Amino acid sequence: MATSIQVLSMLFPNGGYVQNGDTFEGIQFIECQPITKAEYTAGFAEFDKLELDQAEAAATQKAALLARLGITADEAKLLIG
Repeated sequence: MATSIQVLSMLFPNGGYVQNGDTFEGIQFIECQPITKAEYTAGFAEFDKLELDQAEAAATQKAALLARLGITADEAKLLIG
């Protein structure tokens, strides 16, 4: 589950806000366009989906690399450590 700071960092990568606590009411929009509480709440689901998509992409890339090398994940672990 995403945290408030993760959601805000995703929505405002350049900052421009100050947050006191971890609720929408604690956000002060200083140098960025304010968002609604609904947009903030939707950001949690969006962040979780983004993380899941990134994890799936990484797993796919790892499987493709292992296949290209012709080794299993266990064999790769033996090579690394």
